[in-house]
Amino acid sequence: MLKKDIEKYALHNAVKYGGKANPGAVIGKLLSEHPGLKDKMKDVAKEVNEVLKEVNKMKPEEQLKKLEEIAPELLEKKEKVKTHELPELENAHEGKTVMRMAPYPSGPLHIGNTRPYILNDEYTKKYKGKLLLVLDDTIGSEEKNVTKEAYDMIPEGLKWLGIEFENKIIYKSDRLEIYYKHAEELIKKEKAYVCTCDSETLRSNRAEMKICNCRQQTVEKTLDEWKKLFTTYKEGEAALRIKTSMDNPNPAFRDRVIFRICERSHPRVGNKYRVWPLLDFSWAIDDHLLGITHILRGKDLMIESDMEKYIWDIFGWKHAELIHTGLVQIDGVKISKSKAKKEVESGLYSGWDDPRTWSLQALKRRGILPEAIRAFSLSFGVNANEITVPVDSLYAENRKIIDEKSNRYFFVENPKKIKIEKAPAMTAELDLHQDFKERWKRVLHTKDEFYVADELKNGQVYRFIHLFNFKDSRFISAEHDASLNAKLIHWLPANEDNAEVEIVMDDGSIRKGLAEKGVKHLKSDDEVQFERFGFCRFDRKEAGKYVFWLTHK
Repeated sequence: MLKKDIEKYALHNAVKYGGKANPGAVIGKLLSEHPGLKDKMKDVAKEVNEVLKEVNKMKPEEQLKKLEEIAPELLEKKEKVKTHELPELENAHEGKTVMRMAPYPSGPLHIGNTRPYILNDEYTKKYKGKLLLVLDDTIGSEEKNVTKEAYDMIPEGLKWLGIEFENKIIYKSDRLEIYYKHAEELIKKEKAYVCTCDSETLRSNRAEMKICNCRQQTVEKTLDEWKKLFTTYKEGEAALRIKTSMDNPNPAFRDRVIFRICERSHPRVGNKYRVWPLLDFSWAIDDHLLGITHILRGKDLMIESDMEKYIWDIFGWKHAELIHTGLVQIDGVKISKSKAKKEVESGLYSGWDDPRTWSLQALKRRGILPEAIRAFSLSFGVNANEITVPVDSLYAENRKIIDEKSNRYFFVENPKKIKIEKAPAMTAELDLHQDFKERWKRVLHTKDEFYVADELKNGQVYRFIHLFNFKDSRFISAEHDASLNAKLIHWLPANEDNAEVEIVMDDGSIRKGLAEKGVKHLKSDDEVQFERFGFCRFDRKEAGKYVFWLTHK
């Protein structure tokens, strides 16, 4: 498999540049596609040189013919972009489709919950419909409470993803009186009651499918008890429950709570309200009143969907179409908004854009592009299957976009100065990108002193990439000679004005070192590839240092 990749990249490079393939360009392309090979560079370089000998012997027309046979896609100027055709929505009509997003503002959006929002956006664009942003800012629990900064961060993240929603954001904290009105209607329809049972009694009743004594109250009594939720009862002493069948197969569906008391201050409305609806009740009311035609949500909210339908039937309302998607788990990525919130507040994380939060703000700062996130999310289509994918699937989508525009530079971590005896003064003209020879060159002037990251072993032959071979700190030759079995290492000339660099890694740690002087001309948001290290986004210059964020390998 590796030999085939080497051959196609060697042929492609030879066809583009006069019939002679460049080993550095081929190796660079291999590392871009297979980052794991960097630990096997000795073997890779040997195999590359063997393949290049054969390729460079061929006539240009032979190279072209061979490339057409094994990799015709490389002859196209740009890689074809995959399109993900979404299935039609049932009963969806152009110009009449209304969908909504209802994130809970306990923090910013993260990579784990973007898929349904992107799908909503794609469908409303497909049908030329409307997409509403409804911030589900009911009071929440002690552990998962509304966060003030999320009110700005959620719309910010959605807009960055290219999601187009109606200008007016709807806040559920503005709609409490509407929910109260419909709760009273349920009571009058004898479909809801105030329950004062303790948790143990409730568990027992559910398990035994036994009707609660509180459920036997008259409408008048229930209305009086309902008023006491606002005045008399304390938090945890009473709640409004909806009447369902006690033999429902799902115990959690039996007489669910639809309103409860919470006396915590709300970041938006303060202490104006103490009785708050649970989300499935507020959704049922809002989805009807806002004219929502299609609801797309995760499969983990099936019971909430069933409760919505139950409430719609009580009021005699038309059902919206419900579409459920399976959860997408990203292997190797642990996402916990509550943990992130705790660490942000404690100062352990630098903020909500700390890479460990995996928030959209953090991904943006790392250099993960919204187009890549959309392509990643859409690649799974619309289905109810639970999927686990490696995080490199996301990185692969991003790599397709940033690879071409990312110039290459050397980065030497924790640099050590060494002297190479009899090293000639040289001028190294290096490609900014191996596939775009027309770009300006990186020019490095060398003498006999260099910065390296590697611990050098006696008796081992090394090659400064694109420069020369040496052994035991003594110059051997400049030519690339596979027979030497030289280990490739990065370098920087000690005599030049190198840039002091810090790189914020995806685990929050900081890597320090030196980079080529060319990075001093970068602008914020410029993406580079530090060879054999990874893609990085330039963030800022601070206190004489050039700060980058690791995008990915």
